[in-house]
Amino acid sequence: MTKLLVDGVEIDVPPEFTLLQACEAAGAEIPRFCFHERLSIAGNCRMCLVELKGSPKPVASCAWSVRDCRPGPNGEPPQIVTRSGVVKKAREGVMEFLLINHPLDCPICDQGGECDLQDQAMAYGIDHNRFAENKRAVEDKYLGPLVKTSMNRCIHCTRCVRFATEVGGVTELGAIGRGEDMEITTYLESAMSSELQGNVIDLCPVGALTSKPYAFQARPWELVKTETIDAMDAVGSNIRVDTRGREVMRILPRLHEEINEEWISDKTRFVWDGLRTQRLDRPYIRGANGRLAAVSWRDAFAAIAARVNASSGTRIGAIGGDLATVEELFALKGLMTALGSPNLDIRQDGAQLDPAAGRASTIFNPGIAGIEAADAVLIIGSNPRHEAPIINARIRKRWRMGDLAVGVIGERVDLTYPYEHLGAGPESLAELASGRGAFAEVLKSAKRPVVIVGQGALAREDGASVLATAAKILSSAERDAGWNGLAVLHTAASRVGGLDIGFVPGAGGMDTGGMIAAAGAGGLDVLFLLGADEIDTDRLGKAFVVYIGSHGDAGAMRADVVLPGSAYTEKNGTLVNTEGRVQRLKRAAFPPGDARDDWAILRALSEALGRRLPFDSFAQLRSQLFAAHPHLAAEDRFVPGDVAEVAALARNAGALGRAAFVNPIRAFYLTNAIARASAVMAECAALAASRLPEAAE
Repeated sequence: MTKLLVDGVEIDVPPEFTLLQACEAAGAEIPRFCFHERLSIAGNCRMCLVELKGSPKPVASCAWSVRDCRPGPNGEPPQIVTRSGVVKKAREGVMEFLLINHPLDCPICDQGGECDLQDQAMAYGIDHNRFAENKRAVEDKYLGPLVKTSMNRCIHCTRCVRFATEVGGVTELGAIGRGEDMEITTYLESAMSSELQGNVIDLCPVGALTSKPYAFQARPWELVKTETIDAMDAVGSNIRVDTRGREVMRILPRLHEEINEEWISDKTRFVWDGLRTQRLDRPYIRGANGRLAAVSWRDAFAAIAARVNASSGTRIGAIGGDLATVEELFALKGLMTALGSPNLDIRQDGAQLDPAAGRASTIFNPGIAGIEAADAVLIIGSNPRHEAPIINARIRKRWRMGDLAVGVIGERVDLTYPYEHLGAGPESLAELASGRGAFAEVLKSAKRPVVIVGQGALAREDGASVLATAAKILSSAERDAGWNGLAVLHTAASRVGGLDIGFVPGAGGMDTGGMIAAAGAGGLDVLFLLGADEIDTDRLGKAFVVYIGSHGDAGAMRADVVLPGSAYTEKNGTLVNTEGRVQRLKRAAFPPGDARDDWAILRALSEALGRRLPFDSFAQLRSQLFAAHPHLAAEDRFVPGDVAEVAALARNAGALGRAAFVNPIRAFYLTNAIARASAVMAECAALAASRLPEAAE
């Protein structure tokens, strides 16, 4: 540790700290525009100037290391002053320069009210400017359908350039020209291709980069802010939903160091317009003419009761959707149990995951933050860039730290970091498990290896054997004590929570594939779909389908009865992310029309069926859930699975198939009903499809 005097306060800081970090550790406030804790140091804006005793002029604290500070002539600690007249005058001068060319756009700028330049001009600037020259004009750039540019406002902090290169892994933004002619651009005026590009909006300290879909929609002081959880993938990114009245106006990231840091994917950020369209706002029944007609809740329940009571429990099934909360899955499971049905499944894609094998076989055991401690990464049947962009960014972050070997078995894709392609299918995995090949030696010598198993490797007939073989690779006794490197990467927000409560077939029950086949063959009379839109509804034959969901997607189009539910921003609930961390959804808005919370629909339906569920409120439902599954009461706590369960799984490795692994997500922006209802996501999907090699031919 190194001693420093900051404004007369003596502190001890690590020598690798910058002066800016040291000053903030001492409680001093240092303004900045270009500096960001998660990006490399640029030293562009000079707003962070401080006075360092012994230096002939103020120094940029973001670019000056503590180890470069020399002690005083008598050995006293280096002295930094952040509030002297010299510092004040220097900051006023910098602010005056920054405002020379900045336009007076504040009344029409979407950054107004949340602008770093506004705030710091008030705090550190002066009330007049000595420059009377004409302001420069810069042509706006096209960055795609998500990011709007007003480049006259740009102050050349280069945060966006550094983010795109370092975090996003796409070198598509940069600077051309020098001095007054410098411009930030994509060089060829093409759209950015990163799935994380929307984060540059948050990073921009002025109004140069703003949200294109949100442009001129609302002012920040008009919005009600609700802290909740994302459901677009299984990462569980912490988000803030801003609403005005009943409408969601925008979605922003919240800081959570162990999950998403301060980033979110573009699908998470811009999907909000899909919450307004294709909504189910009243119950429907399919008439004799094959068309859905609006009815009352009583009539809808009566139609369901007539079909259910005419059937037996073994001929009734339920499939949980990707966006369902644990509470509504628990309620649906209770209803199926009351009906005597063992046919229920949360695995729409048919993933071979068995909760009976232990939680270690179903979660991302190293943890998302644990990736930074890994010394080798093997990816099997997955494209984390599309399945979990936040996790992919974390792998890239670890790669940038150095000394990380990455191997991939599956499709060749651009992951934004280099890797060794080891093969396309199970043969390559078996070879690796047997210890053959250079990468096998890398994994064998690694102390903290991570083996990521994606749904592309699990959602196949030999999925259980693939998972067991992956566990076998990790069975070496040379690992660090307590390290569990088996990482199951889920793509559905509801998957881990559903597995935790046993929303899988009971004794003699059918899984998703079995229910679909039985429905097509006439062996299933009634099928409940709880927001399940990712199955092949054309194969359901003449089964009576009850759809509970928020959007008119595939499930509603096939349903005989539609019961309108709530979207993830419109309900309280519990989600368990891919690493097994329990998190809480908070209601930010209310569903439209006659739509209701899914658990309330199931509770009312149970009474109409004569199998009344034993709760009358959400609090009672959650209390019963916690009593049955106590670990779900522990909020925001990550506990890796037992290493012994992974070792036991490895001993059960069976025969592997021969077909190559296929990544499960083919269209990143269209993975669920809400995303498919979004015009912005449709535009992004069309742009992404135009970049594919086959589209260029």
